[in-house]
Amino acid sequence: MPTFTQDLDIWQLILHASVVVKVVMAILVAVSFMSWMFIFQKWFVIHRAVAQTLKFEREFWGGQDLNALYQGAVNHRHTIGSLERVFEAGYREFAKLRSQAGTDVSDMVDGARRAMRATFQREMDFLERHLAFLASTGSVSPYVGLFGTVWGIMHAFRSLANVQQATLAQVAPGIAEALVATAIGLFAAIPAVVAYNRYSHDVDRLGNRFESFMEEFSNILHRQAAR
Repeated sequence: MPTFTQDLDIWQLILHASVVVKVVMAILVAVSFMSWMFIFQKWFVIHRAVAQTLKFEREFWGGQDLNALYQGAVNHRHTIGSLERVFEAGYREFAKLRSQAGTDVSDMVDGARRAMRATFQREMDFLERHLAFLASTGSVSPYVGLFGTVWGIMHAFRSLANVQQATLAQVAPGIAEALVATAIGLFAAIPAVVAYNRYSHDVDRLGNRFESFMEEFSNILHRQAAR
């Protein structure tokens, strides 16, 4: 254990920490690494989803023929965005029901709406993937770090059991080593909380836009089926 007069470098504190505290630090570093990986990944996914949604909305509300839009979605199925997949699923079901003789107008629209709803749920699951991990990291990491700190402080005081006269110089390094665990826990938690709040807001906004589109598109399909 370093003495109080030594330069309490962060790496020295980590190296001289107890085994349990080192394990806690290693877990927090691994969680922080995964958290940052998901933060950058979700930024790319959501940014692309927003751009694809805006692009399809411009094409859809620009007066382009629905059959042409549907054919384009089918031809580029692996590269289209979430909203375009919702449109494709709804129009495919609508066209299938419309080709069947004797199908009621409400049945056509309801079938298209159910198909869009199922695709909508899958796309939302994809957009929300890993957000739960960020939420868990933000809420649990400080407590994991606090556990390491408490354990480290206990270890520091236990080492003074056989010392006749305890001084600040003897106990301070051990406490400093333990506090590093809390610092690492906060380092893992704060970015995860910020990213989770931001990305949850962005995903909710996308979900609201998808639901608005499904309602408006259902009305368009109803008018087409009634002709």
